[in-house]
Amino acid sequence: MKGYIHVYTGNGKGKTTAAFGVALRSLLNDKKVYVGQFIKGMKYSETAIENYFNNIKIEQFGDGCFINRKPSEEDKIMAENGLSKIKSILTSSEYDLVILDELTIALYFKLLSLKDVIDVLKRKREEVEVIITGRFCPQGLIDLADLVTDMTEVKHYYTQGVLSRKGIDC
Repeated sequence: MKGYIHVYTGNGKGKTTAAFGVALRSLLNDKKVYVGQFIKGMKYSETAIENYFNNIKIEQFGDGCFINRKPSEEDKIMAENGLSKIKSILTSSEYDLVILDELTIALYFKLLSLKDVIDVLKRKREEVEVIITGRFCPQGLIDLADLVTDMTEVKHYYTQGVLSRKGIDC
């Protein structure tokens, strides 16, 4: 069976949550799931899924958000190491679903080149399903993908000053 490439992008909330929803469905169907989280360097609530399922592995290739700082050379090295790891995972038969969380943010901040990412994705095993998340998805990834969802923010309580609520907002 052909594995497709999904992209969940846009300025709205729910991209990572949607990817983890597909991961949960896959796990409940005895599939093996790998999640590579770019940019992120702390355990978010969704990473606790590893405590409930044996067939999922989550690795982080980041040192935190860039809200209050510019990306460093270390951020670039972590992203490059992550892409190298993803290359070997996509060509192995170990996982059925591979999620590349916030990959588009790593591209946006030029931690990775679009050419390198596309080269890695084109080498994936035919059967592996891939989900890419993050804002600012470049046109080259949109063109390569089989499914693209644009999460559009229509209204959000964050704009009213409400902070993230643990267990509800990620």
